[in-house]
Amino acid sequence: MNTSPKHPASGLLPLNIEVRHCETLAEYDECVKMELLTWGEHLTVPAAIFVVAHHTGGQILAAFDRGKMVGFTMALAGMRGGKPFLHSHMTAVLPDYQNRGVGRSLKLFQRVDALKNGVPLVEWTFDPLELKNAHFNLTRLGALVRRYIPNCYGLTESPLHAGLPTDRLVAEWWLDSDRVRGILADNPCPLGETTERISIPSNIGALKSNDHAEGARIQKQTREAFQKYFHAGYVATGVESRDGATDYILEPAASIGGLRRPEYRPEEFED
Repeated sequence: MNTSPKHPASGLLPLNIEVRHCETLAEYDECVKMELLTWGEHLTVPAAIFVVAHHTGGQILAAFDRGKMVGFTMALAGMRGGKPFLHSHMTAVLPDYQNRGVGRSLKLFQRVDALKNGVPLVEWTFDPLELKNAHFNLTRLGALVRRYIPNCYGLTESPLHAGLPTDRLVAEWWLDSDRVRGILADNPCPLGETTERISIPSNIGALKSNDHAEGARIQKQTREAFQKYFHAGYVATGVESRDGATDYILEPAASIGGLRRPEYRPEEFED
């Protein structure tokens, strides 16, 4: 897959990105170097995990700019209810290539490749307070969320987590649903008449870094709101920004346009 987005306003040169599978130890080592640069040693997994993913039905995909690896995504194979899915464990893009369509190119290749292999679903976790990621996952890709995992990975020493519990939302990307096809074609299904919102300050990143107590309070408030709505049968389907805040939009599961009911698994809602 090639993509050549132009960024005249930023002065950046157009990209000519190639996305393909990685299959060699040298390429896995490059992925590990990018992990270290992105997350630091506390969150980095070794090249051996990439080998395991490759040999057990997972995906290791990378984006290259004229032969230079500039991004990657690694997914592990999973099975639930007798049906296959991919758990996309990590995606990283070099700083100079962020916000230039590389991550989207990786995810779109991931979707095409998964569908080609009969895999209808890709899941991944993300921090509910990382609002830019939330917008990309729900609004740009068409993923939805109905599970919240408190302190998913435990407390870490990584500065990225600011000493807070590693709460995570689980994104579900139903690859061949009408909802996803419509969003990727810039023709999203309209919202239902009944919606709820969870608001988070747009400056939450700075708050977490500069005021631990306030960051912890907002995280707890967000956790409780998501758990309440998920237990009531709501699903997060979108993200909208407004003055000083970013809102998650939640809809009742039955009203989500473009998604067939059999694809839901209500028995897996968090307790």
